[in-house]
Amino acid sequence: MTLPPGVPQGFEPLSTGLGFTDTLQPSFRRTGADGVSFGLLVQKQHCNIMGICHGGVLTTLADIAAATGVNQAAGRVAGSPTINLALDFISAGREGDWLQADVLQVSVKRRFGFSSGVINGPEGVVARFNGTFYLPDHDGIWRQPPPEAGLLSGE
Repeated sequence: MTLPPGVPQGFEPLSTGLGFTDTLQPSFRRTGADGVSFGLLVQKQHCNIMGICHGGVLTTLADIAAATGVNQAAGRVAGSPTINLALDFISAGREGDWLQADVLQVSVKRRFGFSSGVINGPEGVVARFNGTFYLPDHDGIWRQPPPEAGLLSGE
């Protein structure tokens, strides 16, 4: 598969049809034994009126990366609702930039998962994040049939 210019090797396009997450398109993911990363090529629709990547876009990117890190560590495919997500915005991402959210640390307890990481851009750290996620003891409540395992797990 040929990736767009600026997307590092090892990433694959993130599936569409995942609800609000589709607002990040074009977005990409890389999952494996060494961890979880999500990235996006910042386009005009991701920017605010100042011409920088909107904080809501960065928050969504951090949320899906952090939750996926927890789900991967827990061996889960089901959704894990966000209990808390905190971001520190350090610098700006601009149109055309590759922004990459890397999950750096994950801890899974019986019903909760915790993860932290950073979003990097071409000039360094754009944001750092940490989140707490609920791990329900059921497959979740889906408005439609749940997505295929590979859509959420990266398989």
